[in-house]
Amino acid sequence: MADWHFPDPREATADGIVAVGGRPEPALLEEAYGRGIFPWPVVGYPLLWFSPAERALLFFDELHVPRSLARERRRTRLTFTIDRAFERVIRACAAVPRAHEQGTWITPWMVRGYYEFHRRGRAHSVEAWEGEELVGGVYGVDAGGAFAGESMFRLRPNASKLALLSLIDHLRARGLGWLDIQVMTPHMESLGARLVPREEFLRLLADTRARGLKLF
Repeated sequence: MADWHFPDPREATADGIVAVGGRPEPALLEEAYGRGIFPWPVVGYPLLWFSPAERALLFFDELHVPRSLARERRRTRLTFTIDRAFERVIRACAAVPRAHEQGTWITPWMVRGYYEFHRRGRAHSVEAWEGEELVGGVYGVDAGGAFAGESMFRLRPNASKLALLSLIDHLRARGLGWLDIQVMTPHMESLGARLVPREEFLRLLADTRARGLKLF
């Protein structure tokens, strides 16, 4: 697949599909995220690669932390690390049941692909610990100086939300001003995320990558 390249994401279908096929290999993942494209397996189809017409983004200067979460953050006894347990985080994201969802898009081959991407320094995790027990986390992809959040899990109340806030603090400290969420969720919307048109997102991504930020 080394000679396979993605078409312009502006040529995506009405459903946001840019390409079909391939596997989540590091070279493809690197090109895809750098161009604003992400993989999303759908049962019964080859791997689908998306760039939706509207992109969910969280701008850090628009971040809204609810009072209850801010209070929990002040008093939490959880500790947070970066890249201490990436494989455990992604496997937990795949395994933890979610309300109103059946199965997971994080298939075993997606786990292998992202883990190899992590080994090459391009996928990262933030872990939440209760003592030595992993109780929450979030992982995502460094898109060449921008960051795309992929999935979260929790085994304790608010553990994933606090891990996300820890990630945002880390990214903000390194000069980044926004997080790519890809698809809107109620939780992200409650934090202040909003949808932007694909063209606006692609310009922002290109401008951010041109800054050459070292995120990790």
